[in-house]
Amino acid sequence: MNRLREKYESAVRSMLTEKFGYSNAMQVPKLEKVVINMSVGDAISNAKALDVAVAEMVAIAGQKPVITKAKKSIAAFKLREGMNVGAKVTLRGERMYVFLDKLFNIVLPRIRDFRGLPAKSFDGRGNYNLGLKEQIVFPEINFDKVDKMRGMDITIVTTAKNDEEANAFLTAMGLPIQKGRN
Repeated sequence: MNRLREKYESAVRSMLTEKFGYSNAMQVPKLEKVVINMSVGDAISNAKALDVAVAEMVAIAGQKPVITKAKKSIAAFKLREGMNVGAKVTLRGERMYVFLDKLFNIVLPRIRDFRGLPAKSFDGRGNYNLGLKEQIVFPEINFDKVDKMRGMDITIVTTAKNDEEANAFLTAMGLPIQKGRN
């Protein structure tokens, strides 16, 4: 069993039940999925750029991503509807816990001048969104083979009903959220 899942089962679940006074075990927030999205603007002019981004996402997530396509044409960007513009991967179950454990304990502390994630990145429904500016903070990415810095969006989807529950839950799980300032 994964460290993060074990932490949830042993400590976090009982702490949340006590704090919010849940009467049923199914009311306790839990992780549903993690979605990692990488937009590749270079893919419009250079199709090989998308292949590199897909290979990096496979290394980071341990799962093959889905290629995302443009929904509409934008002439100013020379973009046509249906062109490949990015990649996304949805992690559930054991892979999700492994990825989040790595994100909380290895990746985020490696970011330069990191002082915690903003508390205002919750969406109102108990989900948390964060963006990384570069993929080299992941230990699987070889710094020497990186041709271009690519950022990514990470969405952590929980079953929490509101931001207060989600904040308490994710903080207890180990997400470094800033306290006090919003």
